[in-house]
Amino acid sequence: MTANRATTTVLKLGGSVVTEKDRPETVDPASLRRAAESVATITGRLVVVHGGGSFGHHHAAEHGVSNTEGTNEDAAIRSIHGAMKRLNGAVVDSLAEAGVPAVPVHPFSAAVRTAEGTLRLGTDPVAAMLDAGFVPVLHGDTVIHDGTGATIVSGDELVVALAGALGADRVGVCSSVPGVYDAEGDVIGRIESFEDVVDAVGASDTTDVTGGMAGKVRELLSLDAPAYVFDIDGLDAFAAGGTPGTEIE
Repeated sequence: MTANRATTTVLKLGGSVVTEKDRPETVDPASLRRAAESVATITGRLVVVHGGGSFGHHHAAEHGVSNTEGTNEDAAIRSIHGAMKRLNGAVVDSLAEAGVPAVPVHPFSAAVRTAEGTLRLGTDPVAAMLDAGFVPVLHGDTVIHDGTGATIVSGDELVVALAGALGADRVGVCSSVPGVYDAEGDVIGRIESFEDVVDAVGASDTTDVTGGMAGKVRELLSLDAPAYVFDIDGLDAFAAGGTPGTEIE
């Protein structure tokens, strides 16, 4: 990080942190409030991304849509995107109540996926929001996928795209677990390659159309900035500049 440049942090709040994942379209108000209060202590430039939890994942599963399986049904797109807008509103409102200058950003209108599956996210508006002193809040969503209709863009994909485009200094992924577990169920302190943990990571135990922990690790390994996976108990430490959970670099 160069002198005189504010630290840029990209933080993902997992769907399991902001919602009750086994109850469709149910916010977890206590957990969301606690997370918002921690987020309010982060200094410097901040972008927040949140997962779909019980809002987006259930609608996506109902319509058979994932990050590779698409839909050309406008009703399906409205169903998934509408659910995520409702959750985004709840997250933005909670952050605002905690004193965070949060503003919504909906990826459906800001991103596309190429026929080869590459995500292209327009980040100029996000950078302008940061320059103006706001905290942009993005979320997992549907995006138009060339030749496939619309597919899902995960929060983890957005984190990677944003971190790269904005030159993030730190990345945090606040999940339902205190870190990435090894095969014995212990938290791994540091991961440097996917091969180190390929036998240990797997899919989420609830409805998740975006790859579970394996997907998170793969995405975060592609970053230049250090990334940390932790649970809500580690969020205060991350907000204060600490290194909770599993470091992925």
